[in-house]
Amino acid sequence: MNLTCAIVDDEPLALDLLESYVNKTPFLTLKGKYSSAVQAMKELPDKQVDLLFLDIQMPELNGLEFSKMVDTHTRIVFSTAFEQYAIDGYKVNALDYLLKPISYVDFLQAANKAVQWFELLQQPKEKIESIFVKSDYKLVQIELKKILYVEGLKDYVKIYTEDTARPILSLMSMKSMEELLPTSRFMRVHRSYIVQKEKIRVIDRGRIVFDKTYIPVSDSYKQVFQTFLDKRS
Repeated sequence: MNLTCAIVDDEPLALDLLESYVNKTPFLTLKGKYSSAVQAMKELPDKQVDLLFLDIQMPELNGLEFSKMVDTHTRIVFSTAFEQYAIDGYKVNALDYLLKPISYVDFLQAANKAVQWFELLQQPKEKIESIFVKSDYKLVQIELKKILYVEGLKDYVKIYTEDTARPILSLMSMKSMEELLPTSRFMRVHRSYIVQKEKIRVIDRGRIVFDKTYIPVSDSYKQVFQTFLDKRS
């Protein structure tokens, strides 16, 4: 898959470095480079791009402010000299962030993450094998086959998987999580729980058991859950 991209950075050396990285990455096509967010704001709308490499610290209009004006199709990779800005990048839905000085290896990893993101968007939901969620200020890819269940906690979800002792914590709603997961594999059993059907091994007095965790099935989901069991009994 090929992606179009643009670069915004007020440092000439950083701008030239990122341009050189784009030029030697075969699946990226540079559509524009800008020395300020103000310049990009004027010219970028006429050149819709898939990926934007965006510096955070710039005069007049900084990268965080400008990112909120960018087309929702465009994925943003922030560049910054300060790791503290990763938290702000997380809040504005950045795909990734690059810490200056930026190596080509780190740049390529971010670019590959963008490719994976757009490839997932093109797949029918029932055929996807993995999802991306935000955790620890980055997008993390999770294989669907490894998910046991999801627990909702107000504005966050905890994703429990087979290969990690601790759940993956992500800032998103249960509704968003439910929409992300294919219904052929996952089912909501409670306002706070989504389970993977094929991972259900034990049911104890109407509760789904994962190791020492007992997941209740609420009244509003009991009929759907019972239908699922009847088809397998």
